[in-house]
Amino acid sequence: MNFSRDIASAGVAFAGIAVHVILRYGAGLEDGRQEWPLVLALLLGGAPQVWTVARRVLTGRFDADILAMVSIVTSVILREYLAGTIIVLMLAGGTVLEQYATKKASSVLDALAQRMPRTAHRVVGEGTEDVPADEIRPGDQLVIFPHEACPVDGVVVSGHGTMNEAYLTGEPYLLAKLPGSAVLSGAMNGDSALTIRASKPAVDSRYAQIMKVVQETEENQPAMRRLAERLGAWYTPLALAMAGAAWAWSGSAERFLSVIVVATPCPLLIGIPVAVIGAISLAAKNGILIRKAAALEDIDRCRVFIFDKTGTLTYGKPAVSEVIYGEGFARESVLGAVASMERYSRHPLATALVEAGQDLPPVEVTALQELPGQGLVATAGGVAVEVTGRKRAGVLGLTLPAEGAGLECVVLMGGKFAALVRFRDQPRPDAPDFIRHLGERHGGTRVVLLSGDRESEVRYLAELAGISEVKFGQSPEEKVRFVTEIAATMPVLYVGDGINDAPALLAATVGIALGDKGEIAVQAADAAILEPSLRRVDQLIHIGRRMRRIALQSAVGGMALSGICMVLAGFGYLTPAAGALAQEAIDVAAVLNALRVGLGEGKMTDY
Repeated sequence: MNFSRDIASAGVAFAGIAVHVILRYGAGLEDGRQEWPLVLALLLGGAPQVWTVARRVLTGRFDADILAMVSIVTSVILREYLAGTIIVLMLAGGTVLEQYATKKASSVLDALAQRMPRTAHRVVGEGTEDVPADEIRPGDQLVIFPHEACPVDGVVVSGHGTMNEAYLTGEPYLLAKLPGSAVLSGAMNGDSALTIRASKPAVDSRYAQIMKVVQETEENQPAMRRLAERLGAWYTPLALAMAGAAWAWSGSAERFLSVIVVATPCPLLIGIPVAVIGAISLAAKNGILIRKAAALEDIDRCRVFIFDKTGTLTYGKPAVSEVIYGEGFARESVLGAVASMERYSRHPLATALVEAGQDLPPVEVTALQELPGQGLVATAGGVAVEVTGRKRAGVLGLTLPAEGAGLECVVLMGGKFAALVRFRDQPRPDAPDFIRHLGERHGGTRVVLLSGDRESEVRYLAELAGISEVKFGQSPEEKVRFVTEIAATMPVLYVGDGINDAPALLAATVGIALGDKGEIAVQAADAAILEPSLRRVDQLIHIGRRMRRIALQSAVGGMALSGICMVLAGFGYLTPAAGALAQEAIDVAAVLNALRVGLGEGKMTDY
């Protein structure tokens, strides 16, 4: 629908009614000239509204707006211009409110395209030249400058640094990159320049594949039936039947119009949009951006809850989960030295090691070196210390504990095995209570952890959070396929935060992006929670539940009152104009009730 046209229709109808009242009651005109503003309003404002509804009917879509169309046409035929103009005002006004609530939605594909670099820095001789990314061919060498997105898939040929691939793959950490490391298009480079050799053209890259899946999902999204449409599906034929019976019983076409005017479902056309706008406002006050208003109507119906792992049920950053000390070594001597050394490192695990030993007194560090591929070497407290990997320990012939799940590093002190440090993605502490709350308060029948991460990491988190069903190593294509199959049979809520979640967020009945760092996920989601908190997810469900309850009160209550007035009109106690005014009184009551949604406090639930 055209937002500007609907505003114009509502404005013309309002002006027509205002001028009519002035001419009739102010100037005392009774010769028919007082009707001209109403006729003009019906021509300029009513005709476009009737045509819009008629086109929907021709495509097989039957909803509550049909009653408004019939009312307008019948009022013109019977020259009840005031009643018809009031209906135009309500129909166009309700549409404006509804479109106002949803007009901020934008295309995910636009956001995806804007994120990718359109040019690449191709190595030519001793320098580089900027060329369109589409011209890159396998074998070309490219320079990726600090904080740039990688334009194609490839392999590092020179340089040492880190890349953030979390939003693409589900791997939770910054990944170290050195010669021989694979890089993915769309990954964000760290602080060091890297030279890579392209392995695929841009059109075949991982990022392009995700864009393709997003496009297919966006095109195949099923249209959600709005609450007004579902209620109007049974209300419309009932109202038409009552109007037809009144006409047949009385033999008066005016009775038909009186019933239809009163039956016009303005509580549906206005009350529900007002409730939706109130819920959007309430959510915004609590740091929740509603991008697609229809999600508020459906979120409380979801009984299947699917969660991404990294950045959703976890913080997306490593934390020390276990330290196994060598014989003769203790926490104070090992972690104190390691934490002091790692303060000077830019390795992705450095922060976790510093935090693990932050309560220990610092140790003097000298002769520190960070050797690419070998780790950190220094003299700490007068002892030679290396923070390295298993490969280095194997070269020295040292025996280490068995390899476990997750990331590891080895600490050598004085050439001896001092400690094996293991890392895990740090889970959100309220995740277990939140998962349990979904079943107890929100009727959750199925909770799934769906992740692109490794099996060991996914199962570890699932056990901590109390989730029994897991899917690991899932690509964006596999995620969207899984979500689509379930959403075809029942409402599904999906919560994620990365680019690899975008297709699944689109495919779900309701998609929520947690946090505002994954801009592509925010574009794909129905709602974005700026504060990455599971409590905010629960709060959004409660806001949707409250909105739906109050909206139903306004709509069903308003239609019930309309039903009483329809009976009175059918027996001739209400003229078309009086029926329109009675309907307006019902509308006011419905709107006042709907306004209660925005007056709520939106408190977060204590699990």
